Amino acid sequence: MKSKSSIILSVLFCFGLIILSTTLIIRMYNETQNKEMVHLPIHVHAAKQASVSPKYFEETISLGAIGDILIHDWVYNDARTGTGYDFNPMFKHVAKKLQEPDLLLANQETILGGTEFGISSYPLFNSPQEVGDALINAGVDIVSTANNHSLDKGEKGLIASIDYMDKIRLPHVGTYRNHEEQQSLVILSRKGIKVAYLSYTYGTNGIPIPKGKDYLVNLINKEAMKAEIHHAKEKADVVVMSLHWGNEYQRYPAEEQKVLGKFLINEGVDVLFGHHPHVLQPMEWMKTEDGRDALIVYSLGNFLSGQNRDYKDIGGMTTIEVTKIRDENGVTIQLANPAFFPTFVSHQNLKNYRVVPLNEAGNFGLKNATEKYQEIQHHMMGNL
Repeated sequence: MKSKSSIILSVLFCFGLIILSTTLIIRMYNETQNKEMVHLPIHVHAAKQASVSPKYFEETISLGAIGDILIHDWVYNDARTGTGYDFNPMFKHVAKKLQEPDLLLANQETILGGTEFGISSYPLFNSPQEVGDALINAGVDIVSTANNHSLDKGEKGLIASIDYMDKIRLPHVGTYRNHEEQQSLVILSRKGIKVAYLSYTYGTNGIPIPKGKDYLVNLINKEAMKAEIHHAKEKADVVVMSLHWGNEYQRYPAEEQKVLGKFLINEGVDVLFGHHPHVLQPMEWMKTEDGRDALIVYSLGNFLSGQNRDYKDIGGMTTIEVTKIRDENGVTIQLANPAFFPTFVSHQNLKNYRVVPLNEAGNFGLKNATEKYQEIQHHMMGNL
């Protein structure tokens, strides 16, 4: 019995040694692995990224704008089809260029009331609704609608135009169905940058706004504009204003434009796109009282219209880069690299209306297109 007990104790002792040795080996291995993992660079890098990335942001977008979409009878008659209207061919030569900016604004000078109100030309315009579809297809992201032709077909025509733009999901600013809509900011966002769009006009060609319905069209009023600009600055990173102002067919801004423009950018507008003169007026940088740089384009002229000669058939697209930087010091907005892409409205005896690049307009019948292109570039960019 004693010999048998000794054997059992010996076996248990050996088994215990094996378990203890195995445990020690496993523990030593794990400690070694853990020490090696602590020193792996990837873990240090990941920790740094986690602490830095939420604080820093930098992104750049491009904002663009084109001039008046002014649909005269020659233009909409040329767009007629057997079942309606097709304006898409008129933009096909510039559509690729128009799609380059992250956000593109156009001034929709004529209402899109459609056939219900009778398609009509000057002096009381009403355009086929298919114009809106063509603008979307060409690359337009938003239209300004506050201009002197907003009430050409009265309140009902204006509302019909708004309804159609909403139907095709074309953002618009400047005219409204009610007070609540007027008080709601139009803000579009791209790549984490919020852009607020505002739109005002000097008047409505003597057509009175119905009593108690001032919300239908935004009229230039410094106090109202100041309030909306300040509201927009609180909600967006960038404030863009489309302004119907100036004197028709004058190639340089009037003193009143310069004074109002300075007021608006000092209140907080970052980029101001002008319309109404039907010809191009130059762009310029302006330094604000608080040290910001703002861009004013006094007039973008006609982009598509039935007007011709005396620079009325030359328009174009302005672009500007906007960079948003957010770091431990706050948010900074930078504007840079303004550019201008000149265009020409071509037609053959009031048929085949096409918007084409000005430097290619020689292929569409414009004489001295190269010289005209150089002249327009200097006219628009010479003050920068």
